[in-house]
Amino acid sequence: MRTLTFVVGTGRSGSTALSHIVNAHPDVLSLNELMASVGSDGLPAGELDGRGFWRLLAEPNRIFDAMTRSGVPLPEFVYLREPGRFGVETTGIPALSLMVLPHLTDDPDGLFDALEEEVTCWPGRSAARHYEALFETLCARFGRGAVVERSGFSTHLVPRLRAAFPRARFVHLFRDGPDCALSMSRHTGFRMIFLLRELRDRAGVRDLKDLTEDDVRKLPPEMSALLGHRFDPALVRDRDLPLEGFGALWSELVAQGEAHLAEVPADMRMRLAYEELLDAPRRELTRLAEFIGVEPLPEWLDAGDALLDNGRRGASRRLPSRELDALKERCAPGARVLAARS
Repeated sequence: MRTLTFVVGTGRSGSTALSHIVNAHPDVLSLNELMASVGSDGLPAGELDGRGFWRLLAEPNRIFDAMTRSGVPLPEFVYLREPGRFGVETTGIPALSLMVLPHLTDDPDGLFDALEEEVTCWPGRSAARHYEALFETLCARFGRGAVVERSGFSTHLVPRLRAAFPRARFVHLFRDGPDCALSMSRHTGFRMIFLLRELRDRAGVRDLKDLTEDDVRKLPPEMSALLGHRFDPALVRDRDLPLEGFGALWSELVAQGEAHLAEVPADMRMRLAYEELLDAPRRELTRLAEFIGVEPLPEWLDAGDALLDNGRRGASRRLPSRELDALKERCAPGARVLAARS
């Protein structure tokens, strides 16, 4: 098996830019938001034949399609920039097509068809072994030697990824708490996450998959609407959500990521601070390349430096002082966790 690395984090931490940087390396297969795309059912127990595994990759992500249909798509939905034959009002957009395949090729529909023809013929095996075969297939097609999967909002996935891929390496990418939380509060995806977590807690279930029809009927209509085929975009876009709530979310996710990664052997985990990446891009990208198992090529370091945007730093400092102080207070638990592990 080629080296396999998962970049995990809270999201809104420069991770999309990092995917573009990694993708620019000629020896790395960059899988952009693969685990986020397939969702919580992406690593089922037991064996699957090739057709069963392909369904995991080809079934549309229900929440992502509903957001697009409702007029609040994520900016990360690459397929929507130059849409092909799939659409939310007709076929639905396959999970693999939304963010993964357009990151790799200008012809995502063609690659989708080629993979379908191959994958559906594969024998029965675990989902993890199917993913490894998929990685090998894509590496061979694109001439890459190492695999890096990066999904935002992914710290909770670490235990499942470790169990499925025991030889995988992990990078924890994180960003200054107040800046990250402010970015979350303005992002449709994280506003949706915030609202769905509120809905889950209101219903008293551990996972939205556990909701019964009776649970849904008891929810306020404006909340249950988010579970539908289409909803009013104002529910996500315009609703007044507390900024400090996103600070608490950042703290929770950072602490979760650090706790999970503490269980990973030291030589198989790495921490990467977004601010350090901005301050010393060549040093940090060299460190990342060596951890992944590829050469830190000079031309790649130049390209990576050019792709980083220093303008995103310090946005929270422009908040009114009272708002900023409240936000810092909610981010303090996560900041303490990071400081203790540094």
